[in-house]
Amino acid sequence: MQLGTRWTVGGATPDRLSPGFVLAIRDVEAQLAEVDTSQWRWTLTWLEGRPVAELDDGTVIRVDHAGLVSTTFDGSNPLDED
Repeated sequence: MQLGTRWTVGGATPDRLSPGFVLAIRDVEAQLAEVDTSQWRWTLTWLEGRPVAELDDGTVIRVDHAGLVSTTFDGSNPLDED
């Protein structure tokens, strides 16, 4: 695992992320529009060369071996985003 970076909710995403991955991040952020996320951060790591972003609330966005982007909300089943 390789540590990437951290950024605030609504902030600029790292350039290395694919458009589909960024879309998944923005979708999660849109669902949190009514929540005060001013102190929340995304943490990006790289696992086997694929991005994994985790939000402070436990939401995880990852790319699987086939290149599909999925989102897991607080331990629930992944929802395909791509």
